[in-house]
Amino acid sequence: MKEAASEGISRNKEKSKQKFLDAVGKILNTKGFSGLKVNDIAKVAGLDKKLMYNYFGGRDQLIDAYIRSKDFWSNAAEGNSNTVIDDGGKALTKKMLLSQFDYVYKNKELQKILLWGLIENRKALKNVAEERELNGAVLFENITDPFFAEKANRFRAVSALLVGGIYYLDIYASTNDFTFCGLDLKSVEGRAEIEEALAFIIDSTYSAV
Repeated sequence: MKEAASEGISRNKEKSKQKFLDAVGKILNTKGFSGLKVNDIAKVAGLDKKLMYNYFGGRDQLIDAYIRSKDFWSNAAEGNSNTVIDDGGKALTKKMLLSQFDYVYKNKELQKILLWGLIENRKALKNVAEERELNGAVLFENITDPFFAEKANRFRAVSALLVGGIYYLDIYASTNDFTFCGLDLKSVEGRAEIEEALAFIIDSTYSAV
């Protein structure tokens, strides 16, 4: 009986935590960042605001958790921790960048978070940016740096251009009806051209070693 009760409490806690996370997303989509106030989050979640402090420690920590749950690179290293690497990380790099290209385009909440990070200096955004860098460092130091050796920083620079370019193109595609360099980034054909270009750049970078 005690175990069943304990499991029930745990399930209810996780459901409540998810309601708070969902509430942050709903407010972000309707009112923007300025609407993320404690009372408003609790109201949208349909829960007592005290639970926010019990489960997350406060509003800022809740926002941290929300951003982390949406951020692609904060979860990428963990999701690929068991991948077998025998090509210096080429296949993994392709997989992750192509996944990022698809994920960011489809995730409007993440796009707003990315824009938020460019215009505001907030602790929650800094924390996730630092975590993103730490996860990236794991992949670089353990996989690509040994392969590229003295050219390791060159590969990091190429990666920076590709990651940043993906962010920009996906946000551009979601907020504009114009083409980019003559490509319709909302069309299957246009996005396929970008995907092929990503693969080409990665192949060329590895071939240049």
